[in-house]
Amino acid sequence: MNIMNVDYTTKIPNNVNLNEDRQVLKALEGWHPGYMDWWSDMGPEGFQQSLVYLRTAYSVDPRGWAKFDYVRMPEYRWGILLAPQEENRVIPFGEHYGEPAWQEVPGEHRAMLRRLIVIQGDTEPASVEQQRHLGKTAPSLYDLRNLFQVNVEEGRHLWAMVYLLQKYFGRDGREEADELLRRRSGDADSPRMLGAFNEKTPDWLSFFMFTYFTDRDGKMQLHSLAQSGFDPLSRTCRFMLTEEAHHMFVGETGISRVVQRTCEAMKAAGISDPSDIAKVRALGVIDLPTIQKKLNLHYSLSLDLFGSEVSTNAANAFHAGIKGRYRETQIEDDHRLQNSTYPVLKLVNGQIKRVDEPALTALNMRLRDDYTQDCAKGMLRWNKIISLAGYDFKLTLPNVAFHRQIGEFKDIHATPDGVLIDDSTWDKRKSGWLPSLDDGDFIASLMTPVTEPGGFAPWISPPKVGIDNKPGDFEYVKIET
Repeated sequence: MNIMNVDYTTKIPNNVNLNEDRQVLKALEGWHPGYMDWWSDMGPEGFQQSLVYLRTAYSVDPRGWAKFDYVRMPEYRWGILLAPQEENRVIPFGEHYGEPAWQEVPGEHRAMLRRLIVIQGDTEPASVEQQRHLGKTAPSLYDLRNLFQVNVEEGRHLWAMVYLLQKYFGRDGREEADELLRRRSGDADSPRMLGAFNEKTPDWLSFFMFTYFTDRDGKMQLHSLAQSGFDPLSRTCRFMLTEEAHHMFVGETGISRVVQRTCEAMKAAGISDPSDIAKVRALGVIDLPTIQKKLNLHYSLSLDLFGSEVSTNAANAFHAGIKGRYRETQIEDDHRLQNSTYPVLKLVNGQIKRVDEPALTALNMRLRDDYTQDCAKGMLRWNKIISLAGYDFKLTLPNVAFHRQIGEFKDIHATPDGVLIDDSTWDKRKSGWLPSLDDGDFIASLMTPVTEPGGFAPWISPPKVGIDNKPGDFEYVKIET
């Protein structure tokens, strides 16, 4: 079988010769009905029978890997796709640096590998659950289609992790795969494993922020796992990254279009001060200060996903050769980090200071720094829209000590500028930095669906180009009436 191409003649599309792996095929076929029940219960609500113009992977060749066509989401061909195997690949870091990559799970690292795969797998269905109501308030068919594309691909990413669990972890893996379908985002008794994936996604601005900031955390984690000495995990993550790029595109362009529309409306109305929230909101668009508050919330929630700045778990995973750094092979050092240090932001005598820590235990901090630099690129584009419109206003990333639940700053309060404040000051001022109930109610009031082809809600601009180069009035979703 050509590893580049995907076999669609089977119940579970794949490029891993599942037909020759009867035990794993049987386990996956046994898991399939539970997945379909989960999709029916927790997938996009109200659109399961709509024809959606979706892309489906037919190959893992990055030059041409997807075809577009109408499909009903429950009939989407979720599959197991691994990037082609690199000949003679070696482990690129840790104590096994330079040794041949593992094709089977090394016994001594079994529990650590399984946990990493389960955590990654748990995030995929969680975001589908968080976004399941958004279809009802989509600002256009273009945006509705993008939401559903993100959703079906998160579903496929769940399949990717479940395949690894079923194939390489025996009964433990099968039990973990079942648990991935049992947990629910925000559930009091059985929540998802990471905090950001138990938050609500109440509106489309939240969705765009989530796909920009939280999916970007996913990108960083996948890049780190794509370096893994366990070759099947590396290959799985390399192909997942191909799909993940679209999710962040949805976030970045979505926020760009919201900012663009707000600036156009302010200009047309002769509003010179973007901080005049009441006047701006009267135009039926989202004011820039409220966009900043949403940004503050989603960025800080996403920072928590990196875990503690100093972490022995991260050090152990690196040393073992299981999880590397972002673009590990492009870093010029010994890839073992035995004597290296890395500057870590810490709270020292009531002040935020950089302290040199062993690089091996500061891996989360390094990955988070890489993430922050990556986030800043999109901010430049949003701020360019604002400045070209003639407004003196800048969207900014808040200080890493702001609004944290995990790590060095979880027990303190800080302003978005990084000034430490006491509890009472925080309580008085937090509604100026994070979305308030009133902000949420205002945004919710704008969330009325637009379902005619080519139409867009008045709070967001149309995109510059259509998906698959389709014209502006293309019917991306055929809604049953």
